Amino acid sequence: MPEFVRLLVDFSRELRTEGLAVGTGDVQAFCGALATLDPADLVDLYWAGRTTLVNRRDDLAPYDEVFHRFFLGAAAPPAALLELKATPAGAVAESTFVVPATEPGTSETEEASLGLLASTVDVMRHRSFAECTDDELALLRRIMARIRLTPPRRVTRRTRPATSGRALDMRRTVRRSMRTHGELVSLYWRRRRVRPRPLVLVLDVSGSMADYSRALLQFAHSTRRAARRVEVFCFGTRLTCITRALRTRSPDEALRQAALAVIDWEGGTRIGASVDAFVRRWGRRGVCRGGIVVICSDGLDRGDPSLLEKSMARLSRLCHQVVWLNPHGSSGARSVGMMVAEPYVDHVLSGHDLASLEDFAALLPTLS
Repeated sequence: MPEFVRLLVDFSRELRTEGLAVGTGDVQAFCGALATLDPADLVDLYWAGRTTLVNRRDDLAPYDEVFHRFFLGAAAPPAALLELKATPAGAVAESTFVVPATEPGTSETEEASLGLLASTVDVMRHRSFAECTDDELALLRRIMARIRLTPPRRVTRRTRPATSGRALDMRRTVRRSMRTHGELVSLYWRRRRVRPRPLVLVLDVSGSMADYSRALLQFAHSTRRAARRVEVFCFGTRLTCITRALRTRSPDEALRQAALAVIDWEGGTRIGASVDAFVRRWGRRGVCRGGIVVICSDGLDRGDPSLLEKSMARLSRLCHQVVWLNPHGSSGARSVGMMVAEPYVDHVLSGHDLASLEDFAALLPTLS
């Protein structure tokens, strides 16, 4: 993923600024190590960088400081330990992740701390956004930013030159044969182009989605930075495009600008009118043509059900597939809005925790 590789390169540059001798080969080894590990796990991320980017014992303390500042967004003294605190449900009141500046495996306390962080992050993945505190949402945001999101691809009608294929490039073959007095020495081929499908996120920010809207906006910001053709919309009683607001690199600044753009935050819900406005203003202009439309809502609609049915039918004809993320799960599936929209939805998933968003990211490449 280019965005994630760029993040690792920026981290390596920060290490060079602190005086560490990090070469191009070390950065390649760092990226190769994370290709076989879980980059969303801070333990894997820390030790992958420490074993590939640190060549001297004197560089351990600067590495810990840069890692703490770059990935956790806080400053720490050079001799301090790397700490990450969280309070998951069903666990101890305060769990601490400590990575000391010594070699791994030299202390039983260190091994217990590493295992504690791994279990803490795993618990956080399966914890509902509605039950998370602000600090826990900040932790989930850092993990969410590293989700590997790959939009599905489609085969276009346009072709490109290729070394092999099923369609002969007659123009290129005849032109090259003129160099050999008309003798066909080599055959040239063309192959159809493959391009990513557009991805459209339509997020419900009404009052019934207040416990999930911020986390879903953070996921939309990460998606906007990970994929190219991504459009993001919010709706409550009306539809608002926030794609431009999410272009900012800082998640906090992006959420602040999105909150300023949306004037009906935590208000009523009119799903049918909002989807109809999207189809008429953006859908017919080709924004979602051949793409994947993801609607994140609980289906609690206060508008006209017939309008919702008509707009969903038009939307399903315009786009390739419609995916509905329902944070309320089975309870939201019994709402009138969900019953009306479900015949026009290809996949109904849950979006109440980080694990469900990871499942959606794994499903997305298969929707081609």
